[in-house]
Amino acid sequence: MRLYYDFHIHSALSPCADRDMTVNNIMQMSRLKGLDAVSVCDHNCAANLRAAEAAAGKAGVLFLPGIEVNTAEEVHVLAYFKDIESACGFGEMIYGALPDIKNNEQIFGQQLVMDENDNVLGKMEKLLISAVPFSIGECVRLIGEYGGCAVPAHINREANSVLGNLGFLPADIRFTALEVMEDRPAGEDLSKYTLLHSSDAHFLGDISEKKNYIQVKNRSAASIVDTLLTNL
Repeated sequence: MRLYYDFHIHSALSPCADRDMTVNNIMQMSRLKGLDAVSVCDHNCAANLRAAEAAAGKAGVLFLPGIEVNTAEEVHVLAYFKDIESACGFGEMIYGALPDIKNNEQIFGQQLVMDENDNVLGKMEKLLISAVPFSIGECVRLIGEYGGCAVPAHINREANSVLGNLGFLPADIRFTALEVMEDRPAGEDLSKYTLLHSSDAHFLGDISEKKNYIQVKNRSAASIVDTLLTNL
């Protein structure tokens, strides 16, 4: 089965995302663009995932629960999960591990928690774009303990990427998939990996068009994660 996707979208929970990135706006825009499956991946937090899953269901879009983790090396790693409970459990653990640095809305932006109708329920207090006290390897291990798949984000971007920050893909970590930005070269042989091309959208208009797809056995988040892990 072919699924057209965008597996890296930020909701208004991420302080760097636009206020219009509500869960319903995201899902309706994804539907209008013809996408079959999407993932909301906010920084170090899962607080909007249940609302996003409900909004996706109303829009007829398959939802892949995700979180973008900022490792101790300031490298962004996408964590994808087979079900919402695993994602939320991991998200609570990661948020709890964040340093006790409060968000300054005037500098970084709001961190809005929403329900499935886009009502604002509150705000997350800790600054979500901080780094967690776990290395890349530790994050990959923790993601795996929750049944998820770890995918280094935008590896060919200069900032907050494994190649930009470290200069190499760690040989001792068995990644099976990588997120690669299509508008710039990676400078590496990536032939042994599954490559994902997502938007990293912080604004509605940046959500991907119907272009990139993944082949899966069935229409489910579990099948997507299993497909991303097939190189193990």
